[in-house]
Amino acid sequence: MNEILDQNNPGLKQGDNISGYFIKKVAKLEEINSVFYELEHTLTGTRHIHISKNDEENTFGVAFKTVPVDSTGVAHILEHTVLCGSNRFPVRDPFFSMLKRSLSTFMNAFTSSDWTMYPFSTQNRKDFYNLMDVYLDAAFFPKIDKLSFNQEGHRLEIEDDLKDAGSMKLVYKGVVYNEMKGAMSSPDQVLVQFLLKALYPDTTYSHNSGGDPVVIPSLTHDQLKAFHRRHYHPSNSFFYTYGDMPLKEHLNFIQEKILKKFERIDPKTDVLSQPRWNKPRKIIKKYPLGDSEDPSKKCQVCVAWLTADIKDFFEVLALILLEQILIGNSASPLHKALIDSELGTDLSDGTGFHDDNRDTMFVCGLKDVEESAAEKIETIIFDTLKGLVDKGVDKKLIESAIHQIEFHRKEVTNTPYPYGIKLLLTISECWFHGGDPERILRLDADLDRLKRELSIGSFFENRIKSYFLDNPHRVLFTLAPDQLMESKENNRVAAELDSVRASLSKSDIKKIQEDAKALRQLQESIEDVSCLPTLELVDIPPSVKSVKETTRYNAAAACYNQPTSGIFYFEAAIGAGSFRKQLIPLIPFFCFALPRTGTAVHDYTEMAQLIDAYTGGIGLSSHSCTSFEDNGLCLPLISFSGKCLVRNQGRMFEIIQELLCKLDFSDFARLKSLLYEYRAELESMVVRNGHMLAMSLASRNLSITCALNEIWHGIHQLQTIKSLTDDLAEDKLKSISGDLLSIGKNLFTRSNLKMALIGEDNSLSTASSLAASVQKALFHSPLEGGKGGVPANGFASPEIEFDDKIIMEGWSTSSAVSFVAQAFKTVRMGHEDAPALSVISKILRSMYLHREIREKGGAYGGFATYNSEDGIFSFGSYRDPHISATLKVYDGAVDFINSGRFVDEDVKEAILQVCSGIDRPDTPAVAAQKAFYRKVVSLSDEARKAFKERLLSLTRNKVVEVAGKYFDPNKSERSAAVISGEQKLKEANEKLPDHSQLTLYRI
Repeated sequence: MNEILDQNNPGLKQGDNISGYFIKKVAKLEEINSVFYELEHTLTGTRHIHISKNDEENTFGVAFKTVPVDSTGVAHILEHTVLCGSNRFPVRDPFFSMLKRSLSTFMNAFTSSDWTMYPFSTQNRKDFYNLMDVYLDAAFFPKIDKLSFNQEGHRLEIEDDLKDAGSMKLVYKGVVYNEMKGAMSSPDQVLVQFLLKALYPDTTYSHNSGGDPVVIPSLTHDQLKAFHRRHYHPSNSFFYTYGDMPLKEHLNFIQEKILKKFERIDPKTDVLSQPRWNKPRKIIKKYPLGDSEDPSKKCQVCVAWLTADIKDFFEVLALILLEQILIGNSASPLHKALIDSELGTDLSDGTGFHDDNRDTMFVCGLKDVEESAAEKIETIIFDTLKGLVDKGVDKKLIESAIHQIEFHRKEVTNTPYPYGIKLLLTISECWFHGGDPERILRLDADLDRLKRELSIGSFFENRIKSYFLDNPHRVLFTLAPDQLMESKENNRVAAELDSVRASLSKSDIKKIQEDAKALRQLQESIEDVSCLPTLELVDIPPSVKSVKETTRYNAAAACYNQPTSGIFYFEAAIGAGSFRKQLIPLIPFFCFALPRTGTAVHDYTEMAQLIDAYTGGIGLSSHSCTSFEDNGLCLPLISFSGKCLVRNQGRMFEIIQELLCKLDFSDFARLKSLLYEYRAELESMVVRNGHMLAMSLASRNLSITCALNEIWHGIHQLQTIKSLTDDLAEDKLKSISGDLLSIGKNLFTRSNLKMALIGEDNSLSTASSLAASVQKALFHSPLEGGKGGVPANGFASPEIEFDDKIIMEGWSTSSAVSFVAQAFKTVRMGHEDAPALSVISKILRSMYLHREIREKGGAYGGFATYNSEDGIFSFGSYRDPHISATLKVYDGAVDFINSGRFVDEDVKEAILQVCSGIDRPDTPAVAAQKAFYRKVVSLSDEARKAFKERLLSLTRNKVVEVAGKYFDPNKSERSAAVISGEQKLKEANEKLPDHSQLTLYRI
């Protein structure tokens, strides 16, 4: 066997024994320029995969198969609780403490349906082993004490009954309890959870691994500890490392810290395949809808099939390609048939191929439908699939799907996770269930086999028959609204708590009170965290990362020569500041519709096929920015992005030119469909992104930039689209069509479009002439909107009305939890106080808000942010059981930061956190994209470096001084906005003083 060369691990080869491990496999991963190692620990059976790559962002992860037998959320609560102190690090919250003492680029923990994972990434070697030390001790030797279980899982507490003076009532509290109350308020999560229960009734997947709030209070502390003993053992563990650090050092560390202390066991955590049915089933389930909302056409209907074994990767690959063929874009046959039916507005939540479980599943359906439409939707799905089998699948669809696979395996990205963690998540399900992870990362053999079988014929047609048409293990599933569900659940909880209260003895009540007191004392105690490892300021480089333009191509665009692995990237910044007031709210929909609506040359189906066949994606998005020049003007921008394999550059530029120059919104049926689809996407974001939407509402009167951001991306954008789609008669569609055409012709002019070309040398040379052709084909600058015959300047501040009054608002939606935000104005990045404000945001989050909102209040999270671009300081909470109490916490945050109850070490830790964000690595393409947009908004590398230098020289005294300037105990200058259920908002107003009353609105 030829030895595989790996400069990071010279001499290591298959068959070697190293640090108690046996190297089972070594393989070259040509496509991602890496070396793959698969090992097994001889004594314990621990499995380990290492991917060696010249990437300084190193990754570690340890995962366990966690197989719940009920919906108490035991695996999820354990994930939280093991991070609350361990044998060698016996502090209350080592995980969140390490966030402050590290330069990690990612730190988190995940609970899936049948595994739990603890991953991190960092660029600093010392930091890597600091974090690994804490993670390993937390996972294998946690304290799991009762108070941590009470805090993170669930507990009973006694509160005064406001409706019955002198009496008391019981309440449930707990971080996971409230998190899952929020999760089960979201129709998308409710649907997927019910689907798992429906399709996998005889396996662990029928249980809610996150926890069902109805069942969570039945979990005991002893059950939690027993689950840890069985599942968190090396024999049930999977270790993963990635990056340019030597494997042998990782293995030595793990062996000495953990593995030598254990012996092999059989954890009995294998998940068996779901027994197959011989006939399909039909199921209807309910989700909560607010009683003020219209329940008509609020159902979701889908068909879900159990498909291939996760370990059969060739069949999994075939299903991944079938997903792209059937529903990958608006021209895909199943996608088009469902949307063209006009029975719903968008594909149902959960639609797609899911390779997350032991048996995979495929889902397809529609949302915003009548309950009576279920059988019609099922008929459309099966008629479409049968038509594909009878007539054959279009070869262009197959080629396009294979192209998408080829593109995305070639592209290196770090969004939403660092690349090393993305690779781990790619292989995890197959690996954990006994499959071959190397095969997933080396598709060549399977793609070659696929092409051979395609040449024989009927490959996908046969799989459509076997997986869909002839597969009896399927469900016709309907998710219907229930406007009484929330009140019924509240009544059930109240009755349950009344029953518990009636059964309590005096000693029981005393115990609850003592536990609550002990937990408060623990939460409020000032701990000595010196046992935890930490970085120092000398570990932080004073420089900032930058990417320079190259001028060698004599192009009209900014060019960035970057190692992009054979992929070319196009970016354009388009000024959007010269529109009439009536058109401004339409711009986000224009961005959504343009690549989906067709052109004067190709209809929308043809354009969708072209984009998928020749690019890795083309998209537009609107941005409300602020110039970093002294005037601080609002800069409304549209970004236009495209990417392709280098061989397809010419075809991508043809598509770009056609989209920019051959605008056509005359297909009213398509326009109507896109409006409904866009509305559905906005509606689904409310509960999912409630904290961000509340912060946008609270800050919208603080600057023109914030006002425009709310118009474009906030609740007001949803309201605009709702009013636009309430009655879509032809006259209205004709008017919208004309407005969209006007927007396009105003935007896509020669003087209003700044381009960037990103790639390797040969691709930039070709692209410069192609970009020049696009520039030449653009519209001439319009005179309309300019003054005195001067062309309108899109890179200018928009003329929008904005009221600078302070707001106190509550916005109601269907949610069992709240999102509470407060915002006020400070100063921007160029001011000498800006670094201190960024540090104050971290101090408040880690030292005060985390304790008061998460630990004490039971919300999933509480945070403070400082936006240096706009100078806006914000407080926010996520999945919060409180409103008035959280607003009081924000008042307390002002008092806390003014009190100066923090020391030099706290300031250092906050600086580390800020620097972690500044120094977060980017892929070559993203680094160039960011450099281009920094140029557009006039943010120089010199200004960034000056900010970081001031940050690193910051003292505690300076932080105290700046806090006194901007954190006025008189809160008259702080705006607040809350998103919650209507009843919760009314109850909050009963507790709030008159001057802090929330003005109530409906979303």
